[in-house]
Amino acid sequence: MTKSSRNQMDLDEKKVLSELMKNSKENIETIAQQCGFSRQKVWRMIKQLEASQKIWGYSAIVNPEKQGLQKFIMLFKQSPRVLDSKTADKANLDEIKKNYLELDITIETSHYLHGEYDWIIIFTAKDIRQAKKFMNLLNEKYPGLIEKVNLSQVLFTARDHCILNPSSSKVKDFI
Repeated sequence: MTKSSRNQMDLDEKKVLSELMKNSKENIETIAQQCGFSRQKVWRMIKQLEASQKIWGYSAIVNPEKQGLQKFIMLFKQSPRVLDSKTADKANLDEIKKNYLELDITIETSHYLHGEYDWIIIFTAKDIRQAKKFMNLLNEKYPGLIEKVNLSQVLFTARDHCILNPSSSKVKDFI
């Protein structure tokens, strides 16, 4: 395959991915029209993107306020000390899933970082007390792993997963 055809395939993938990020529920026919491709080409590309895990999955963007929830961001700085193997082996959120589900916490996003903090978790909770219970749960379940925690409440989301908030005019209430 020549370099130019590989470059064209990459550009075509970006077009399809861009349309999927705007609205993954859109039908293939409409995505194909937006990209200027045939329906079959778009279907084939989507299947290839899923098989190669360039697309992990599809999700709905939910307004936490409409559910009576608030969104929080928790940043962690990992302790510099070496962990025992037992703590290191269980240092993932799936290990304590039952615990945070009992607190009615929904983890939306979790990333390992490079920078001042080592980990970020974005989650929803009923209120700040519930969010702090979750923070304490993590400190209890992973002793010695966390050196510093910063908990912030999200007051307004302007854009989430490439989607503009339909209530974006409300941002003026926060500035």
